[in-house]
Amino acid sequence: MGEVKARITPVDPVWSRICDEAFEMVRTEPLLGGLAHSSLLHHATMERALAYRFSLKLASGEMSEQILREIADEAYAADPELGQAARADVMAVFDRDPACQSYLQPLLFFKGFQAVQAYRVGHWLWRQGRREMAWFVQMRVSEVFGVDIHPNARIGRGLMIDHAHSIVIGETAVVGDNVSMLHSVTLGGTGKEDGDRHPKIGDGVLIGAGAKVLGNIHIGNCSRIAAGSVVLADVPACKTVAGVPARIVGEAGCSQPAITMDQRLKDCDCTDL
Repeated sequence: MGEVKARITPVDPVWSRICDEAFEMVRTEPLLGGLAHSSLLHHATMERALAYRFSLKLASGEMSEQILREIADEAYAADPELGQAARADVMAVFDRDPACQSYLQPLLFFKGFQAVQAYRVGHWLWRQGRREMAWFVQMRVSEVFGVDIHPNARIGRGLMIDHAHSIVIGETAVVGDNVSMLHSVTLGGTGKEDGDRHPKIGDGVLIGAGAKVLGNIHIGNCSRIAAGSVVLADVPACKTVAGVPARIVGEAGCSQPAITMDQRLKDCDCTDL
């Protein structure tokens, strides 16, 4: 007799939890059953669900759902990092946003998460040399979500954008891992210069609502930028800056400001980290 090989299903705790929460949502709110099944439970993997949501949200009279779905499926199949980054983003939103009560909420309801996942597909297209299609994705993300991220920008894992209204991230911007930002943040240039002209944001940085970080400057790891600040110069690691123009007003207050999300200009309690 020939050898029988068992089929091994990869362990995916994030996707398993999302599916469990979807079944519970159907039980408690049957009117959302169609949404839960079409967007989540119908799909074998999180990547397939993300591709479906991408196509559903960005489709228009100019580009059909079918074409966009094929593009996204190709991207997720070609680059496993896209799916892993999405899982890190889900956990970041759940951990840092007190309004998020489940893993499925970002996929279904939070435009910041959905905009970032669409950007990631656009960034993949950009790296493949498909720049016109990447620009199309950028345009639709801006139109649908009010989030404008250039497809050449580089963004790490674990990004959380709370409220996600009027976010602008420029072409040569770099955002590290485990960064948190609130609405109306701009990572922009300072004029008409071309080349490398946008900010480089380190790991674990917290950027408050309405902050503007402008120019090819470096924001050190685990620093805090206060709401409404205009940052025009480098910021050392583990510092808090505030004002217009921003200046250093103290230490970051804790080792992981992007996780604590404490925006008060005083030391925050990090005993739980």
